[in-house]
Amino acid sequence: MSVHSDTWLIIATMAAITYGFRAGGYWLMGRVKLSPRLESGLSYLPGAVITALVIPAALEVGTEGIIGVIVVGIAMRWRGNLLISLVLGVGTVWALRQVM
Repeated sequence: MSVHSDTWLIIATMAAITYGFRAGGYWLMGRVKLSPRLESGLSYLPGAVITALVIPAALEVGTEGIIGVIVVGIAMRWRGNLLISLVLGVGTVWALRQVM
């Protein structure tokens, strides 16, 4: 199966544009002075993004997913280890699915 040359051109163009936006963002943010208030707000962004992705998925799964998220939260506060927390959360969801 051969790939048309226009396909390679489109893929290369999309890759160049993606790289340009990413590199341009790093370049631009290295030259912009952020206010302390904006820096503080940006520090909460990763947690907000994770919450926006995880909570709807947990609600879609149902009771098992919600309990799994709670277990992950408790394990993170208790142990502070992401891998252990995720294993406990996935194990909780699996165990609840076996019981329910």
